[in-house]
Amino acid sequence: MKYMQQNARAVLVAAALSPLCLRAADATGESPSTADFLKDLFDATTLYENSTNPYLQKLSITGRAQFDYVHIDGEGRRPTDSSEQNLDYDDFNTRRLRAGIKATLFNDFTLHVEGDFQPEEDPWYQRLTDAYVGWKHSDVLNVKIGKQSMGFTLDGATSSKELLTIDRNNLTNNLWFTTEYLPGLTLSGKSGNWGYQAGAFSQGAETKEFGDFDAGTSLLTSIGYNFSGCLGSEEALLTLDYVYNEPTVSGNTLFTNRLLENIASLNFRYLKDDFGFRTDLAAGQGYEGQPNLWGFAAMPFYNFSEKLQGVVRYTLVNSDGDNGVRYGGYESNLMDGVKGNLYQEIYGGLNYYVYGQKLKLQAGLAYVAMQDDANDGGEFSGLSFQTGLRISW
Repeated sequence: MKYMQQNARAVLVAAALSPLCLRAADATGESPSTADFLKDLFDATTLYENSTNPYLQKLSITGRAQFDYVHIDGEGRRPTDSSEQNLDYDDFNTRRLRAGIKATLFNDFTLHVEGDFQPEEDPWYQRLTDAYVGWKHSDVLNVKIGKQSMGFTLDGATSSKELLTIDRNNLTNNLWFTTEYLPGLTLSGKSGNWGYQAGAFSQGAETKEFGDFDAGTSLLTSIGYNFSGCLGSEEALLTLDYVYNEPTVSGNTLFTNRLLENIASLNFRYLKDDFGFRTDLAAGQGYEGQPNLWGFAAMPFYNFSEKLQGVVRYTLVNSDGDNGVRYGGYESNLMDGVKGNLYQEIYGGLNYYVYGQKLKLQAGLAYVAMQDDANDGGEFSGLSFQTGLRISW
């Protein structure tokens, strides 16, 4: 295998990030002027706030901007050529750009509308992401109706604004519906150490807004228990997710973009002092030729300071038949949709939190390998370097 070569742009990006990380390692905090400036900057997204107004309590601008640089240096086999080839990929791009509004009304209701934009394409507007009304009856019962995130699996239930790695693990990418935002109705809440979520979503032929409601239904149930009290930790949440995805044959692209009828994920999040880890054991039952899938992800992390965090991740995804496992992230662009049957990844990264999760720099180096028993173009092994800026408001 050929290892990653020197690349001018990769070196420049890494060089720009390194001083920030080194500075963060021994920093005691932001200077007051910088901290105040960042607070004022992000507070400015709140356009109105008045808890005594009986009609409108809060109105905010919401969104996120995420920018990436990626370099992949690998080798594999294309379907059109049985010999090994050097497979490289190099790109600067806008990973995500979203903007919208969120309002708190009549004390108990939330209205949230947000769109997804891509300045590198024409037209810029891509789709609605959130477009829902929420009602909080109590801590035990929250209701949300409209287009919303269908969160399950470890990383699928984590907003891209709060990921500890620069992108989601490939176990989530294979089992979760990466379209993410679907029209539906959800109930959620907490009671003591228990938490739950239950929802019904339209599969529908996908459009930029709410779809055509012409396909089946997907059902989500999640139940979790927080063990932090008995373990003496800040977080110790064990969650079981189950999804029933009605098998639907359609010539159109559906919101539920995985041919998996039953999906289950047992995931755990732990944090005590500066050390934490997250794990996910998940599986899916395929239909319409999609082999069954199962996999495992483990992610320990350590907070060196308030600003600097180190993360390590191992991911394995396996299918019980040929061409059942998809590539994730930028490797999927490089491999142009081909698949394999056994995927493994080892990832190491650093996160520098300029202003918490709202403004951060992330960088990661990963070794990725895909086995392709069918020998029809899905084999790959290589190194990828990815760095990015994450802003959310």
